[in-house]
Amino acid sequence: MLKQLKIGVIVKPQGVKGELKVQPLTDDINRFSTLKKVLIDQTEYRVSGARLGAGFVILSIFGVSDRNTAELLRGKFLLVDRENAVELEKGRYFIADVEGSKIVFEDGSALGEIIEVISAKTDIFTVKTFSNKIVRFPFLKDLTVNVDVENKLVTIKKSRYLEVCCYED
Repeated sequence: MLKQLKIGVIVKPQGVKGELKVQPLTDDINRFSTLKKVLIDQTEYRVSGARLGAGFVILSIFGVSDRNTAELLRGKFLLVDRENAVELEKGRYFIADVEGSKIVFEDGSALGEIIEVISAKTDIFTVKTFSNKIVRFPFLKDLTVNVDVENKLVTIKKSRYLEVCCYED
């Protein structure tokens, strides 16, 4: 498992005092309210404040106090150490833990490997099949049989998969 998790991407500087406009990569934007430190390019920064609103976070970090310094961070990812990550409810998973997992059907036949998870109201799995095709489908409760993050294995129902899958041309 990855030791660090991406929680956001810096979109741009906000104002002239070094604040950062952040696009969250987490489904709970409120986690930024209690954030104490982040990693940017493997450099640790202490968080001095966060304002939430309109799907973005305005983040202030110690050591970034002007627009020019903030501009250097544009496009960079915010990461947290796994031990500082939020606790997940049962049946919830970090995207980093399911990407790279093998997808199999209930009967044991293999579909492929998850190459990307697009975070949306319902997450979308992008899978490269073992026949080198790209397929996408929503991560639905009635589709999923089991998610084993330790062994990087996701088991799904074939009948439901055939109803919701979308192959790329």
